[in-house]
Amino acid sequence: MRDDERQILSVSELNNIAKDMLENQFPRIWIEGEISNAAFPASGHIYFTLKDSGAQIRAAMFKGRNRLLTFQPQNGNQVMVRGRVSLYTQRGDYQLIADQMQEAGEGALLRAYEKLKTKLTQKGLFDEEAKQTLPSLPNQIGVITSPTGAAVRDIISVLKRRFPSIPVIIYPTRVQGEDAAVEIAGAIRKANKMKHCDVLIVGRGGGSLEDLWAFNEEPVAQAIYDSSIPIISAVGHQTDVTIADFVADVRAPTPSAAAELLSPDREEWLATFAGFQEYLIKQISLQIKQHKTALEHFQKRLKHPGKRLNELAQHLDNLESRLSLAVKQNLLSHNNRLALSKASLFRQDPRHQISQQLDFTDSLSKRLTLAFKNRTQAEQMRFNSLTQRLHNVSPLATLQRGYSITETEKGELLKSTNQIKAGDKIKTRLGSGNVSSKVIDIH
Repeated sequence: MRDDERQILSVSELNNIAKDMLENQFPRIWIEGEISNAAFPASGHIYFTLKDSGAQIRAAMFKGRNRLLTFQPQNGNQVMVRGRVSLYTQRGDYQLIADQMQEAGEGALLRAYEKLKTKLTQKGLFDEEAKQTLPSLPNQIGVITSPTGAAVRDIISVLKRRFPSIPVIIYPTRVQGEDAAVEIAGAIRKANKMKHCDVLIVGRGGGSLEDLWAFNEEPVAQAIYDSSIPIISAVGHQTDVTIADFVADVRAPTPSAAAELLSPDREEWLATFAGFQEYLIKQISLQIKQHKTALEHFQKRLKHPGKRLNELAQHLDNLESRLSLAVKQNLLSHNNRLALSKASLFRQDPRHQISQQLDFTDSLSKRLTLAFKNRTQAEQMRFNSLTQRLHNVSPLATLQRGYSITETEKGELLKSTNQIKAGDKIKTRLGSGNVSSKVIDIH
């Protein structure tokens, strides 16, 4: 071919042809890579290089498209870019014109997280009305986590320190990796079916978003929502927030904090019990003091049977003294009369009258002696009768005849079996001494 027949292209024409070929050959495609050499000029466009371990390509995202970004691209970000392959004709640079950009890896997980969060919010899984109240003192705590992880050790350590009497059941499950979410949900349903626990701790120790992802999956969220047992979510560290935290009845920042929430402080409880004990001791002491005062009052009012007997004996002594005095006065009176009669007889001095008077006097003397004797015997019999009557009504005499007086442990006189029951202590007073007994049976 002659030189005048050759088709000679300018550089611009060549680059434009190459640009058209590239743009027509490749539809819009997704490419994943790492951002480097990112530039943000005042124009609002973004220029960067997208690379992997073996190659790189220049890329540009113009102002009208980057306004839709949900994150700020930085060097080192792993991203997925959608765009068209093109050529920057002024420099002949092969490039990618981006119209969408998303974070890859963790960024994708965050988008899935937000999507599921929105879905579950609309379904009502986060509603406060569905939250259950935690027990103030659990009978048994269930822990759904890895049996070899730090979380279970932290939970058991806190419970042993704060309230070691609370038993713990471990429901072992994987908390990371494929099928971990299915195992966690299954463990929650198993705990609800067995009903051995009245509260559950669901969680694990800290980690990356990928490590914690099992707690951001819908099966776990639905199982927590469906649980009839209250659940504390304790996933990761305080800054980690998962879907499980929103659905659970209570969120704890760490597994240790969950154990703290469920276990009362043993020292506080002991202090409370000590306060109750002190109050009860004071109340019992006050009751004893009041009953003692009442008993002393009744003791003062109650006269002992011996004291009553002494009063009656004193009365008898008084009667005896009065009787003796009356007899003496009667004798004295008769003696005086006798003396007067003797004096009268002596003054008259008739022998017969004297003899008669002597007989009469003798008769009177015998009558007086007999009257005195009869009177003395009557008074003695009356005295004996009164003494016997007094003795008959004395409880001491009753005791001497073989009877006894039985009292309850409180000192009440035992009159009916309704006052006591088997195992009670009773006290029996005999004619001589007391006997303490314990009731074996009641008929």
